[in-house]
Amino acid sequence: MGLIVAGLSHRTAPIEVREKCAFGIGETGPALEAVRDASGVREGVLLSTCNRTEFYLMEGETDAPPAVWEILSQRLGADSAPSGYVRRDRDAVRHLMRVTSGLDSMIVGEAQIKGQVRDAWEACRPYTGPALNRLFQTAQSVAGRVRTETAIGRGAASVSSAAVQLAKKIFGTLNGRHAMVLGAGEMAELALQCLHEEGVRTMLVANRTFERADDLARRHGATAMRYDDCWPALATVDLVICSTAAPHPVVSYENVAAAVAGRGDRPLCILDIALPRDVEPAVGSLDNVFLYDLDDLRAVVAASIERRQSQLPSAEELIEGEVERYWEWLAGLAAVPVVADFRAAMDRVRADELAHVARRLGELTPAQRDIVDHFSRSLMNKFLHAPSVRLRAAAANGRGLAVVDTARYLFGLDDAPPAALAAEPADGREADRPPESAAGTSRPPLAADTARAPARPADAAPGGSAPESR
Repeated sequence: MGLIVAGLSHRTAPIEVREKCAFGIGETGPALEAVRDASGVREGVLLSTCNRTEFYLMEGETDAPPAVWEILSQRLGADSAPSGYVRRDRDAVRHLMRVTSGLDSMIVGEAQIKGQVRDAWEACRPYTGPALNRLFQTAQSVAGRVRTETAIGRGAASVSSAAVQLAKKIFGTLNGRHAMVLGAGEMAELALQCLHEEGVRTMLVANRTFERADDLARRHGATAMRYDDCWPALATVDLVICSTAAPHPVVSYENVAAAVAGRGDRPLCILDIALPRDVEPAVGSLDNVFLYDLDDLRAVVAASIERRQSQLPSAEELIEGEVERYWEWLAGLAAVPVVADFRAAMDRVRADELAHVARRLGELTPAQRDIVDHFSRSLMNKFLHAPSVRLRAAAANGRGLAVVDTARYLFGLDDAPPAALAAEPADGREADRPPESAAGTSRPPLAADTARAPARPADAAPGGSAPESR
């Protein structure tokens, strides 16, 4: 049992795999419930972005990754494990902090991923408990520190700006060009800003909801179009950036082919930065149409990554300190229920022996009975003090999770029955406090089995090794 992350990302899976394994916001609950039913996990968060699909889980009695691979394989239509990875315990903590800080993004230092992690956590609150709530809260805090205490995010690009830079390389300059943006979300807005800065003369915005397109267009000096009316405009623009949240392609071969017929030899550049992809791959086979997706941005961001390499050691050092702080907090919780069970078991023995002695002593006055009771409690507390302190200390410093299990065995403490996913109140209110105070809650943060997180080596599945945002 322990904390794990199992999933796949742009480092291990191509876009064809990632888009099939992406989850919409309404699919996260059923996916986590399926993992729970298959493996008995106690807490879970599903993070799904353009460049990763990851399950963060507090395991139960059964190893959870096979359940994750089964769910992803059903979506992929093939075995997903070779494209995935598993991180356990400290490595899982470190991984989330690196992801949230933008260190694991295709565009190192990007800011959008922090909000995406926060949104995923909030959407999964019915399935989280104290361990993951504390972890995701800490990851948010760490990401903020990385951005303010290092220069990793200074001048950091987004996927939208990387796409615009790719278009600039293709055309030489975007000054005076005509562009259209499909979508009206955060990435579309960033794209409009970048296009304006590059001197694009005419900008069109199309979205399924015209009011959103109109609002975005007004704020950036663009022209809004109704979605169904935008396809003829493909005959006049030079550049199209697609960033909708549609679960299937919205730009068809037929749409583009009809427009290309009237363009002559003028090239049309289409940058698809959505996942799942917005543009049918066959569009790239049309003459004078140049189609690029998220994975094609790697060459563009290579220079950006190189410039930020010098900042990585500082960010990694900061993260490492927070990994240890969180792990000490989590591992220390393992001793709490064991100590409580240990003391309760010993108190039952004390009470039984006291009753036996009382029968042999005969009638005692209330004062005498209090003296004997006080003596028995005092003696028990003195015997238990050192083991209790050592159990807590051993677990907290990471050396004593085996000691905790040994104590349960030596003193015959039965394991608590497995708790259901998010058996604790799902909102995890103690995790909403600053990290320093959360550990001091009087409410038991984790069930005994949930708290124990044996240190196991990271478990990388086969596989190799687009920014996170849409």
